[in-house]
Amino acid sequence: MRRYAHIRGWGKYVPERVMTNDDLARIVDTNDEWIRSRTGIAERRIVGETDTTTSMAVKAAIEALSMADCDPSTVELIVVATMTPDRVMPATATAVQDVIGADRAAAFDLGAACSGFVYAYSVASQLVSSGAYKNALVIGAESMSHILDWNDRATCVLFGDGAGAFYLEANESPGGMLAFELGSDGSGGELLTGPTVGNSYKPLCGPDLKLQALEMNGRAVFRFATKIMGKAADAAIQEAGLTREDIDLFIPHQANIRIIESAARQLKLPMEKVYVNIHRYGNTSAASIPVAFVEAVEEGRLKRGDNVVVVGFGGGLTWGAAVVKWVAEPVPVESSGARVARNWFRYQRARIGSFQNRMGHVVDEWIETGARIVAKQKRRRE
Repeated sequence: MRRYAHIRGWGKYVPERVMTNDDLARIVDTNDEWIRSRTGIAERRIVGETDTTTSMAVKAAIEALSMADCDPSTVELIVVATMTPDRVMPATATAVQDVIGADRAAAFDLGAACSGFVYAYSVASQLVSSGAYKNALVIGAESMSHILDWNDRATCVLFGDGAGAFYLEANESPGGMLAFELGSDGSGGELLTGPTVGNSYKPLCGPDLKLQALEMNGRAVFRFATKIMGKAADAAIQEAGLTREDIDLFIPHQANIRIIESAARQLKLPMEKVYVNIHRYGNTSAASIPVAFVEAVEEGRLKRGDNVVVVGFGGGLTWGAAVVKWVAEPVPVESSGARVARNWFRYQRARIGSFQNRMGHVVDEWIETGARIVAKQKRRRE
């Protein structure tokens, strides 16, 4: 019997700091009307001193697990989509695993730029549907403000920070991801690039490459996005055995309002069936789709049995679309005393477990160092 990866929990986190278009106008040559008319963005969230990609991913994950009333120690897989990890190594997913106490989970990061969450969601859904894992936590988290050139008005006005998460669980009744479509075109990789590690890409991309900041050929990326968004969504819809008329809500990557409107026209969907929150957050890359999805649930835009299409595009060039049957009941989590107490206990236990594991590594190092010293002294006596 076929298994499905149902979305049992969902959560998001966005930093408290709001940067409006007027705020940007104070640091770069731009203005509110210019940004709104070309992108649809009014403001974005920017990480504060205590925010990191990991901390945002953790907060979104905890909210998703709380929604499902899931004990983190039962999570079997964690996949984090990000292109702005706190470190190249170790993976952000392993840090999330440690903080939330998911000590039984495999954990890895996935990089596909702004398409990353659809890629990660597809991978995790397939692993759950195949029976390899019973459940999975999928997270999109980005600190885009860390890789922006704040003197480049073509890019710094577009991006924001945040995180979103799904908790998936195996179920034999139809629901969750019904089909997906992934693709890439590496020949367009130079159209949207980010920081490099050392000078490894300098020979390929030319001597004028800015190694530490995001760079984008805006017009070329716009052309690519308007061509691929509708095609990818259509391919996923057909793979799911549905038609455009069967789609109840379209949740696209929030990159540019004109790209979103173009995709809606290609799919012949009225804007009433399209979820848009770009005006609040800008482009949050891999966090864009899960944050929008969570807000659509919170606003009551989804009802049981609805068919939802998500689609993203990004650097690579990459694209991804998925069709989701929404079967969860979008009911707000009650902050009951019992649930609050359970969650407090779970994460206190996680902290204690993490401390014990860290001390275990220290003790192992002490023992090994002591053994080396003893062996060295023995060799000298001999």
